[in-house]
Amino acid sequence: MPQPFARGVRMGVDVGTVRVGVALTDPDAVLATPHETLTRDRNPRKAFDVKIITRLCEERDVVTVYVGLPRSLDGGENASTRMARDYAASLVRRLGSRGCTTAVRLVDERLSTVTAHRSLSDSGVSRRHHMDRVDQAAAVTFLQTAVDQGRRAGTEPGEPVPGGAAD
Repeated sequence: MPQPFARGVRMGVDVGTVRVGVALTDPDAVLATPHETLTRDRNPRKAFDVKIITRLCEERDVVTVYVGLPRSLDGGENASTRMARDYAASLVRRLGSRGCTTAVRLVDERLSTVTAHRSLSDSGVSRRHHMDRVDQAAAVTFLQTAVDQGRRAGTEPGEPVPGGAAD
């Protein structure tokens, strides 16, 4: 059954092998803005980046986290897709262990990084400074698409992550 798209802060998480970009919306889920770029902790026991995202969900009363799902152009799955799915599952486990009811959903993020690079170039950011901001900008891109879609359809977009609040 589809989840209704209710008022509340949404978060976009762009997962990479080195960095994780985070974007947030306002409480009315109208506008996505960049928040921060985290260094990816590859140690699953520590997972400091997942802990920071969980704390941010608690502090900002985030209702839904959208994790970008990097499908190939033909819609297929690859190693990056599996990495994003694993990351989302890790986030669900961490949120659950804290008693946090934030839902986690996977949304298509094809071409969001390309769009982010273009947007940064168009706004005058030099190419060598892109890496500091591109993950946040990519998260903004797919988060804005998701909330626009959710507001139009009246339901939460994306695929719920098993074990999450929207499952």
